Amino acid sequence: MTTGYTCAQCLQVLRQGVRVSTHTPARLQSLSHARRRCAISPSWTRSFGSERSNNNRPLGANAFEQTKNVSAKSQSPTLSQKASASTSTGPSVDTRALLKSDNLFHSFSNSPSPAIRQRAAFIKQNAFCPHPDHAQTRAPVSPHDPESRKAQTAGESTSLPPAHSHFECPDCGVPVYCSEGHWMDDFEAHLEICDTLRQINEDDHDLQSGRFFPEFNYPGVQDDNYVVNMTNWDTLMYTREFDAVNDDRSMRQVTRMLTYPQTIASVLHELSPYSIRGKDRLTPEGLKSVSGIPSATPSTHPEQAKTSTSKASASKPPPIRIFILGARAESSLPRDVWLQLQYMFPRSLIHLVFIGPESMSNRDAEFPLPERTPANPFGGIVEDRLGGQMKITTYVDYFHTMYQAQYFQPFDPYLDVFMLFHPGLGHPASSHEWEETLPQLLETKVPILCTGYTQWDMERDIKWVGEKCKGEFDMLLEPGENIFRSLRWDLNDMDPHDISCGNWGLWGFRGKRYEAAMSEKE
Repeated sequence: MTTGYTCAQCLQVLRQGVRVSTHTPARLQSLSHARRRCAISPSWTRSFGSERSNNNRPLGANAFEQTKNVSAKSQSPTLSQKASASTSTGPSVDTRALLKSDNLFHSFSNSPSPAIRQRAAFIKQNAFCPHPDHAQTRAPVSPHDPESRKAQTAGESTSLPPAHSHFECPDCGVPVYCSEGHWMDDFEAHLEICDTLRQINEDDHDLQSGRFFPEFNYPGVQDDNYVVNMTNWDTLMYTREFDAVNDDRSMRQVTRMLTYPQTIASVLHELSPYSIRGKDRLTPEGLKSVSGIPSATPSTHPEQAKTSTSKASASKPPPIRIFILGARAESSLPRDVWLQLQYMFPRSLIHLVFIGPESMSNRDAEFPLPERTPANPFGGIVEDRLGGQMKITTYVDYFHTMYQAQYFQPFDPYLDVFMLFHPGLGHPASSHEWEETLPQLLETKVPILCTGYTQWDMERDIKWVGEKCKGEFDMLLEPGENIFRSLRWDLNDMDPHDISCGNWGLWGFRGKRYEAAMSEKE
């Protein structure tokens, strides 16, 4: 299958400095084609850097915004040019690498990467010093918010006016305080996240290093003789035959993207880790909803697979529709990432539906949007050449608008799933956007899966749903940490002390069903 990076064979040719004969143009052409296959589409990299408007938090790593520079560097020289250069200069030397694995730590302002220096300027211009001597700049959004330690009114004589974070901690390299004095005075509080901020710093520079990323070489179709083990990331990648990832940093980078399809698959799959005895988080209602998706649970027995191909069952089942509401950066992920969902369910037809006004952000190659016609009233963008078993449709509109037009009706509780990645249901800045949508979701009786950046973010969403629809929903998946959360930590450029990771928490619910019992009249 295609990958976003240079394959091992091409890299071996470059390192060995193989002389390319003028009589073998076909070989050179094939290598150039392989290099083009290894190029990253820059659309998804920009989307990860966009600020999440609904909860003032970036969707996952702002660092993924920087990787477009990596792709630009990798695409600039063609493979044939590098092969020719290797013949004239002797042994091939990889001059693209800006940084080595032992030289990844740099302060943001002094970074060799212009993108990270620009990010440092943005933080210094927008982030405020968290020292408690300053007055509050906004209302705290959680008990862990540094703003909760500040004076609540700016008129208090003991409080200092707000000041921007201009001083960079020498240990983590991130602008965190207004001055060295405040950094030293509040060092004990900063020490709680200093190591994590340093890790984020090095991960960001790793994406800018110019190195090849073999960890992004994803496997293809799963053999029927192998069973996927979803106990954790390590067992999943081993049983799915990923290339060995022996470095913690590489593991963090690859899980940052794979967390999206794998979070969905971990709940729908018949070998879901949430249904294991002793760690069972799926409720009885959840087992009824999830296990009732017959075409989503592939048989692990080849004999059953042969039986399913008989003439009696020649007709294909209807596709599983996965509605991803409030889609942002996840809609612009490389399609090789989403194809992993198809490989987890090889005998299922999957239709991904991205819905939201920001679902086309940073997908410039697909603009302008299709015209709205009677056959396509909401201007959907359809991608139907993704392996033959997956289709992706994107709508730049609100779900409640399309629901009122009955565009997706009827819904099937056993073939449809709603997925909300970091929806911010209970966040003060975005909860009003979900007030009209939430009753409609419950009315469909379709499973609804939600993730959260942190435990507090997840609990706030659960509390809001409980207040708005008390007694009208059933819990399908008990809230808790997502087994397949992103292992990479991210910081909020508006508040560097606000760190989180993609899809940290996972929970699920559904509109309450009322069982009707038949009784014989006397």
